[in-house]
Amino acid sequence: MAKAVAKKKKSKSSGKAAKRKLEPLQWLQRWVLRLVLGIVAGFVALILLYSVVNPPITHTIWAEQRRLGEVDRMWVPLEEMAPVLARSVVAAEDAQFCRHWGFDARAIQAAIEAGGTRGGSTISQQVVKNVFLWQGRSWPRKVLETLLTPLVEITWSKRRILEVYLNVAEMDEGVFGAEAAARRYFGVGPEALTARQAALIAAVLPNPKERSARQPSSFVQRRARQIADGAATIRADGRADCFED
Repeated sequence: MAKAVAKKKKSKSSGKAAKRKLEPLQWLQRWVLRLVLGIVAGFVALILLYSVVNPPITHTIWAEQRRLGEVDRMWVPLEEMAPVLARSVVAAEDAQFCRHWGFDARAIQAAIEAGGTRGGSTISQQVVKNVFLWQGRSWPRKVLETLLTPLVEITWSKRRILEVYLNVAEMDEGVFGAEAAARRYFGVGPEALTARQAALIAAVLPNPKERSARQPSSFVQRRARQIADGAATIRADGRADCFED
């Protein structure tokens, strides 16, 4: 009888010890879960907010401002930009923009086949990266980009996605958005850009620190001609309908 009681007490004490060991782990798990849910809620709140409110700054703009001392940028709505600029940028960066839900499988496959020498990101993905995340090729950023892009596509219109992109994309070193780029390169507002000027700006976008629309290299000029043809094509075949009035 005494042995049974002692055994029972030992079992209880062992159970309490195991419970004490589990409690810190459970506490940590709860706080990790709360942190993850808090981050998710924060991103969702920002996505909803920026569907109607213009992002005041992005990580890239902030980083360039710290590096250069100042940046050139001014927000303008899409309707105050020459329509040919929007078409040129879409033709250059994401010709299937109106026909996908955030990811372009063909572009991704082409990027893989090219061994990573060309990009496969859509304009929607680039907006997520530019507005909510940071530059670089780290896998955490890519995972977040992949998770957030469908949320942006569901919440924002295609016009809003393109409008934000044309206002936050770097188009020359320290120059962000169509308004600043149009005045820096050509001395006009974005509403006055010609088809050639718009195509030159679009040709600069993948590498704005090494390409120039004001003094275009032979490659940039050739690329701009291709973009101008592409802009006319997507207007004719309906691939610009989702962002045109």
